[in-house]
Parts: sequence; structure tokens; C-alpha cells
Amino acid sequence: MRRASILATTAVLAAAAVAPAATAAATTGGQPPVGVALAATRAKTLSAEQQRAPQAAHALGLDDREGLRVRDVVEDADGSTHVRYDRTFAGLRVVGGDLVAHLTPSGAVRRADRAGSGAVDVDSTEATVSQEAATATAVTATARSRAGYTPDRQEAELVVYARGSRPVLAYEVVTEGIRPDQTPSRLHTVVDARTGRRLAQWDDVKNGTGSSVYSGTVTIGTTRGTSGYSLTDGTRGGTWTTDLGGATSGSGTTFMDADDVWGSGTTTDRASAAVDAHYGAQLTWDYFKTTHGRSGIFNDGRGVRSRVHYGNGYVNAFWDGIQMTYGDGAANTHPLTSIDVAGHEMSHGVTEATANLDYSGDAGGLNEATSDIFGTAVEFAAGNPADPGDYLIGEKIDINGNGTPLRYLDRPSRDGSSPDCWSTGTAALDPHQSSGVGNHFFYLAGEGSGAKTVNGVAYNSPTCNGSTVAGIGRAAVERIWYRALTTYMTSTTTYSQARDATMRAATDLYGPGSTQCAGVEKAWAAVSVPAGSATCSGGATPPSGSGNLVANAGFESGATAWSSTAGSITSSASRPAHSGSWKAWLGGNGTSASENVAQSVTIPSTASSATLSFWLRTDTAESGSTAYDTLKVQVVSAGTATTLATYSNVGANATWAQKQLSLAAYKGKTVTVRLVATEDVSLQTSFVVDDTAVTTS
Repeated sequence: MRRASILATTAVLAAAAVAPAATAAATTGGQPPVGVALAATRAKTLSAEQQRAPQAAHALGLDDREGLRVRDVVEDADGSTHVRYDRTFAGLRVVGGDLVAHLTPSGAVRRADRAGSGAVDVDSTEATVSQEAATATAVTATARSRAGYTPDRQEAELVVYARGSRPVLAYEVVTEGIRPDQTPSRLHTVVDARTGRRLAQWDDVKNGTGSSVYSGTVTIGTTRGTSGYSLTDGTRGGTWTTDLGGATSGSGTTFMDADDVWGSGTTTDRASAAVDAHYGAQLTWDYFKTTHGRSGIFNDGRGVRSRVHYGNGYVNAFWDGIQMTYGDGAANTHPLTSIDVAGHEMSHGVTEATANLDYSGDAGGLNEATSDIFGTAVEFAAGNPADPGDYLIGEKIDINGNGTPLRYLDRPSRDGSSPDCWSTGTAALDPHQSSGVGNHFFYLAGEGSGAKTVNGVAYNSPTCNGSTVAGIGRAAVERIWYRALTTYMTSTTTYSQARDATMRAATDLYGPGSTQCAGVEKAWAAVSVPAGSATCSGGATPPSGSGNLVANAGFESGATAWSSTAGSITSSASRPAHSGSWKAWLGGNGTSASENVAQSVTIPSTASSATLSFWLRTDTAESGSTAYDTLKVQVVSAGTATTLATYSNVGANATWAQKQLSLAAYKGKTVTVRLVATEDVSLQTSFVVDDTAVTTS
């Protein structure tokens, strides 16, 4: 390790090709030393879960034509696992069909978080539009949106596109090329395979802005070889940096230096830009490893490759594979990039490897906010006196030419375009603007509202509801956000769903009723994000493991483990679930009918108490004080049905309430718990039941 003076300009940072699990000479763009053991262990875990995928698909109630492909696994200390899947339908890849199954230590599905509506069925997998016609549509769309764009390669794949209001058969056409400013592009165009209409378009390479900033003299990881030193960091999975010269693709050649002193202090020196990219990768690796226990972008111990490109009068540094860039293509006149911007860009890779948040709608704002949050966290963790931690993004870059930063986390609207508060119009904004809601939440949750000075920078953060928020500490919010991102969010997560995800994450980390969960809830309310189903009491999450005698307690596996009237267990969006997407919806017919759900449980004879609990939401078209429609909660024991409670249309208010009933009389018996809804001849009443439990003590 040597001290290196970082002097470089940067137009593009994209992160990070994963170091392969083999070793090659440091003088090539190939494979440096890596953490092979950790990568192998992770591969084994993924393989084991993939073998269990058919059983998981069945437990989740998926169609026989649907398949699951394991993308990530998070394991908790108690043996619970959270398995992230991508889906196929009739052998076709589903875009926007991802889900996370939350499993008990025994492997039973506890609940699931699904992207979008969760449905992926299409009427036919036969395209009426040809692949050539779809590609031509994509070419036309690309020409309109990318003036001066030079495509190098195009590929079209037949997929099920599930990100819209309903799943459709479509072609996903990927066009790779170079923009006029020499930044790379990987443009996706989705074309309806039945009508030929363009449905969506997005670029893997996320556009931002930036040039460079001075960060002083820093320590970087290098490796000594027979012919000098290489920019290869053996302590961070073999992270390495290569020189592309004037090219914009390929592997490049690993940077070498005779004396291990990198950077000449001039922007014409390729090594200066290389140090900048190498340093940013190093800091971000260290942050995720130290704070979250994550070893590299894909959590497999493998390093990343930064590729530095010099061309057309400016420097580009690509962290390839992580799908984003930043830069304005300016001439080589400014040194360095800022720590927070580097951390921001590499964090896009962690997002891609986990929730893979879409780059549109609320999810797009959450994608950018995630990178702003972790970029800020990396800057605080770096402790660099030349660039101390703050809640400003790109404050050292001076891209505006007046000393102002790119974004303000304490009051996002200070940039003139980002919202402080969520609204129904937030989803229509550019992700760099809609991220303001998530950024504001992060600041309020960590630091609180009102005037405050941190590291010499003054802030004064407002709230959208006039409340006063006391922060729970930045470190706690970082942990909560990471847990939510890696365990609960999906590609289409909305801000309201992110509120649920972070509250569940806070409960996981700090317990039900914790100050941290309450602080998260209050901060979301302070930025006007509507409440979802999660509560800090933990009531929205069914008890796990042996503590709950009910299987598939939240109905997230469909009708699995339940006997029920056809259609009573559903993910229909016409009535909300208390948590997740599935619930039991009894009644709602507006005609004479009876529906039920039931499950048998065995109550231990050694139990001192036994309690049946569930959440109930009732809405009705009836009026008055007569109970026309009823829901009876019954226990069937030895052929005899006993009604424990009766609910009706009277007093229905379409809000959730938890019900608790004693089963102490049935200790030592196997009984059937049954909920029966009966409607009269007219006017509907809907009894929606979710998050059931039978617990003992």
C-alpha cells in the first residue's frame, strides 16, 4: 500500500464487473485474485434453494406453467431465510414478476412480497408481431430518444412483461451502443408482441451529472508483481482497475506502475483517473463489508473492475456491469470525483443485485434514493478530512458552477425540482427528482426535523404534516434501509410499500414496539407517504416458527394448508390484504351464499393458554342495526361445532382490527378452526381475514 495523489477528471462512473473466480496475470484485463471460498459457499446456497424452487412454487400457489429462478438468499440468525426469485411463464422470462418468499427455519413459506400484482398469466404465448418488426420499432424509438446514438448490437427476446397494469406478451429489445458524448448505453425497448405498440423504454446506464473533485492524498490497495505494481486490491476480493485507452468497451489492461506512486497531479495522466475509480470502489466495498457484512456487490467475496477510458478530450471511468453513469463530458479541467458520488454509483450495483428496483415510477425514486442514502453513508464512513460526511450530494463537484450541490437530503426542494413530500404525482417525475421523498425520509429518520449543524454544515429540515420528528440516528436508519432493500423490496416497490418494508426491517432488527420502528413510521408520515399494512407492534407479520400453530397463516401461499370455498383465498386487488397480497375474502356476493375457510391445529396439552388471533376488515352495502350478513368463528371438535364469536354488517367501517379468542378449552386436542360467512339475498358484506395465528404459552 502506498499513498497516492488522486488527480483525475471523470465523466462516467459505472460499477462494477465482478472479479471471476480464477486468477490471471495482473498485466491483462482478466482475473485478479479473489475470495473463491466465499463465492463457492454462496453458489452452494443458491443451488440448494434452486433445487427447492418447485416446492416453493407449489406452496406459493403458482400456475404449473410458472417457474422460479433463485437470484438471492438472505439467511437470518434463527434459520429463517428470505429467497428472492425471478419468474418464468411457459419458459419465457417474466419482466417484473420477481418475488421474495419468507421461509421459516423448517422451510415453510411464511409470506411473500411480490412485484406488481403478482399475476403473470397471458392468454397466449404466440406472437403475432415478428421479431424483426419489433426490432424495427425499437430502432425507431431509439432514434427518437437518442439523437446521434450509434448502436453496436441489438438483441430481441420474447418475454412476459408484467410491469404494466396487466401482463402482456412482448419483445424486450436491447440495443447496445455509444452516445454522442462517448458514454455507453444499454437501451431496453419493450414492444407488445400482439399489437406492435411500444410499451416501455429504459437505459441500464443511468444518467446523472458530475465532473470531478479534489479528495487529497489517500491510501489504495495495490499488488506487487515481477514487473512492478498493479492496481489490484487482494484484500477486497481482487478489485482491480484497467485502462481502456480510447475504447468504450472491452476489458482493457490492468494499470501498472514501477514505484507504486500513482497519479501525477495532472488531468492528462490516466493513472490519476484510475486512482479515483479505485479509491471509490475501495471505500464502498469497506462500507458494505463493515456496516452490513456484505462482501462485494453480489455478496460473494468477488471484487469489482473499474475501467478508465480517455477520449475526446475528457476522462470516463466505467464501473461496468452496475448500470449507471455520471458525467457531463466536459474537458479535463477538474480533478477527482467526490466520495459520495462514487459511493452512490457503486450502490446502484447493490440495488441491482438485490431488489433490482425499476428505474421508473416510485421504484425509480427509491432506486436513486438508495444510492444517495448509501453514497452519504460511504462519505460519513470514509472520514476523509478533505471531504467530510454531510447530507449533500456532490457538493464538491460544483456542477452548477456556483458552489451548490446536486441534491439536498434535508430539504430536497432546495435544488428547485425535487419534492420534499410524496404525492400521487411523484411517480411521474424523473428518478433523480422523485428520490427527494426517500432522501428526505432518510434525513428526518436519522437526524430529526428542525435546525441542526452536522460537521459544520447547517440544516433545517421541515416536515410535510407539521410534526416534530426526533431522529433515531443515521447508523440505525442505514441498517434498516439495507435490511428492507435486501429482504422485502421488489422491482416495483412503491413508496407506501417501502414504508412497510422499512417498518418490518426495523421490527426485525430492533423488535416490536421499538423506538427505531416508531421513528421510521413517524419519518414516513412526515414526508406524506401513506401507511400500508405494517405496524410497529409486529401485528402485520404473522408469528413465525413453532410459535404459530397455523400454517400459511397470512395466506401468501394461496390455499395451501387451508380447506376453503373456491375463490375465497385470493390476491384480488378489489379488497386490501392486511399484509402481503393474499387474504381470505369471505362474502361480498350480494346474494344468498355461504363461504368458509378452515384449518386443523393440535393444541399441546402442556399449554397454559391458547389464543386464536386474526385481523378482520368488514365493509358492507347494508344499513341499519339488523345483522343481515354474518361471519362466525367456530371450533369443530369431535364433530361438534362451537361458535366462539359472530361478526356482522352492523358497525362495519372498512378498517382493520385484530380479534383474539381463547382456545384454552381445547388443550390436548386436535380441532378445526373455521370461519364461515353467510349472506342474505341482497346487498353485499365483505369479511376480509388475514394474518391468522394460534399461539400457546
